[in-house]
Amino acid sequence: MKIICIGRNYANHAKEMNSAVPEVPMFFMKPDTALLPKKNPFFYPNFTKDLHFECEIVIKINKLGKNIAEKYAHEYYDHIGLGIDFTARDLQQKCKDKGHPWEIAKAFEHSAPLGDKFIPLEGKDINNINFKLEKNGETVQEGNTKDMIFNVNQLIAYVSKFMTLKIGDLIFTGTPEGVGPVQIGDRLTGYIEDEKLLDLKIK
Repeated sequence: MKIICIGRNYANHAKEMNSAVPEVPMFFMKPDTALLPKKNPFFYPNFTKDLHFECEIVIKINKLGKNIAEKYAHEYYDHIGLGIDFTARDLQQKCKDKGHPWEIAKAFEHSAPLGDKFIPLEGKDINNINFKLEKNGETVQEGNTKDMIFNVNQLIAYVSKFMTLKIGDLIFTGTPEGVGPVQIGDRLTGYIEDEKLLDLKIK
């Protein structure tokens, strides 16, 4: 099982990070150990002092495919979920400054917690789905999939040029603006539309 994460897929997030808007999808990988076992708290890692949340819609692949045409990409998923792409921002900056890969800042243990379940897409428009993240009861991120630079089908078509997508693979589709730090004692809750899917305590 692969975790494929899309970077800078919302223009306002690219802007807040002082980064250019990409011309083609940017993606990186996380290992399966980045998943957090269900109902477990998230323990703040001791190798960073600047851990940031990035809330994202997650697509679960349900069919094997390679070189998938965009017009057929919708056949490769039928459920969506919510996840957090945790980023050790201080380590990321050091990697950027030295021209090093970012894995230590992005792919560490439990850095990709998911919501409690995936929900069916039946009756929903994948290109018009609202989602939000609250920190300690206050909304910190709000997004809609219509604001993606590259929509889900474009992402699937692009990524599948480079690697086979397998059943169970996860695509974190990018985060809207509003990313920020968490501290021990914080609680993150995430919603797709009005349904709470994610409830995470930072310990």
